Amino acid sequence: MSEFQNIFTRVQLVGPVEAGVPVPDGELERVGTPILSYWAGKIGSAQIGPIYLGGFGLASLITFLLGFTIIGMNMLAQVDWNPVLFVREFLWLSLDPPLAKHGLKVLPPLNEGGWWLIAGFFITLSIILWWFRMYVRAQRLGLGYHVSYAFAAAIWLYLVLGFIRPLLMGNWSHAVPFGIFSHLYWTNDFSVDYGNLFWNPFHALSIAFLYGSALLFAIHGATILSVSRYGGDREIEQITDRGTASERAALFWRWTMGFNASMESIHRWAWWFAMLTTLTGGIGILITGTLVDDWTAWGMKHGIVPEDLSWWPITPDSTVSSWGAGAQ
Repeated sequence: MSEFQNIFTRVQLVGPVEAGVPVPDGELERVGTPILSYWAGKIGSAQIGPIYLGGFGLASLITFLLGFTIIGMNMLAQVDWNPVLFVREFLWLSLDPPLAKHGLKVLPPLNEGGWWLIAGFFITLSIILWWFRMYVRAQRLGLGYHVSYAFAAAIWLYLVLGFIRPLLMGNWSHAVPFGIFSHLYWTNDFSVDYGNLFWNPFHALSIAFLYGSALLFAIHGATILSVSRYGGDREIEQITDRGTASERAALFWRWTMGFNASMESIHRWAWWFAMLTTLTGGIGILITGTLVDDWTAWGMKHGIVPEDLSWWPITPDSTVSSWGAGAQ
């Protein structure tokens, strides 16, 4: 007997393609002819398209491509326009913010951070335009604005890192570079320069919400998948019925923990945890260097960090390779 599951689906629901609800008058139509994809059906709906961009979406796409192209061309120039070296060195390539000597100049020399500002302007504009697109789409479809609010929380952290904090510090050089490893180096140096972010309470909250949201999403996803054989993915239809997959899932958690989240509240829990990850993270970054210069000293002052650091584990000498010693 065929069995429907919503991960590695054994039976794919294939039928006439659905164009969606009518587009209000005066708006651009959806583009593209819908197709059915077997592999897309393995992880979700088999239908791909049509796509609706609208004015905000089209403007967002254009500005993002401009910013992305500027970053890519600068990285390509760093390897003398050699595509092989570009691929090989990609992880190390970077478009850096303006040098410290330029302060908050609107347009410093292009090769000393000017390109970073131009690329950052277009990408930031693209992100904000996409936020407006999400908000307007929800409004036109009669949805709540939870998705746009969640995206705004991520934009908050992005703006703190690349715009708000550098503005308060009086120097664009404090912003994050565009690059893979350069971004990671910036994160490491940031923590070292300000006395270890480990003692930053908002950073600690951000990590707690990060792990918490991952746990909540994993638990909820696992619960629904575990009752998908009973149609658990059709949550709304089963909330008020007895003996359904939803009731089995609720019983599992009530018997496991003594209480259970409802089909609505679990999504609110996960939504808030994910939102607070970037909200608290942004606050932690924003006050570093502006209000607090040394988090270890701050921790000592407030009784979080012992003044006697002899309790801290001895850090191994990085110049001695334990791997090499073992190999000998």
